[in-house]
Amino acid sequence: MGKTVDCMRPDGGELEAWLAEPANGSAAPGLVVIQEWWGLNDQIMGVAERFATAGYRALVPDLYRGKQALEANEAEHLMNDLDFGDAAGQDIRGAVQYLKATGSERVGVTGFCMGGALTLLSAVNVPEADAAVIWYGYPPLEYVDASKIGIPLLGHWATDDAAFAIDGVDQLEVKLDAAGVEYAFHRYEAKHAFANETADEKNLPFLKYDPEAAELAWERTLAFFAERLA
Repeated sequence: MGKTVDCMRPDGGELEAWLAEPANGSAAPGLVVIQEWWGLNDQIMGVAERFATAGYRALVPDLYRGKQALEANEAEHLMNDLDFGDAAGQDIRGAVQYLKATGSERVGVTGFCMGGALTLLSAVNVPEADAAVIWYGYPPLEYVDASKIGIPLLGHWATDDAAFAIDGVDQLEVKLDAAGVEYAFHRYEAKHAFANETADEKNLPFLKYDPEAAELAWERTLAFFAERLA
C-alpha cells in the first residue's frame, strides 16, 4: 500500500503526493508518475503500485490539489485551470527532487494523456530527471524547447488518437531530430488512453482500452527504465 507524503517545490511551496514503494524501499530508483486529466484517482495509484511491484519508488504528485473529475467536462475544466509551466517546473521538479533526496539515485518521469504532455515539458524543465516515458500526450509544440532536453525519451502514441493527433507526433519528431535528442517513439493502432483499463467505463467515443497494445507498451517501458535508471 502507498502513503501520502509532503514534497517541497523549488519555490518553497508544499505539495502532497502519493508514494508507492517496493520491498527494498528507498534504495530503489524512482519514478514520478503523472496523472491523466481525471486527477489523482484510484487508477493512477494503481499504475504507481504496478511500478512499485516492478521495483521502483513511484510518486504521484497531486497536481489538482485534492480535486478529482468523474466526467469529461469536469476533467477539462480542471486541466484548463492548471498552469502547465508551473506544474512541470515546480510540482514535478519538486517530486523528482524529493525522490532523489530520500534515497533514489536515479529518477525517471512518466505520464499519461495530460500527464504525457507534462512529461515532455518535464524533460525540458526538470534537469534532475534521468529519463522519461510519454504516453499519448504532448503540449503545444511551441512550448517544447528541444535544445534543453538532455535525457532519453520513450514515447507511446495512438494512431487513432482524437485528443492528440498523430500528425503532432510527426512534427515533434522533427524538433527532436533537429536538436539531437535521443528518443524512441512507438505507434499503436489504437485510440487515446489505450493503456487505461478504466477507459471504456467513461463511455466516451475517443477512449478505448486495448489490452494487447497496453501490455506491449508496458513491456517496452519497463525495459527502458531498467536500462536507463539502473
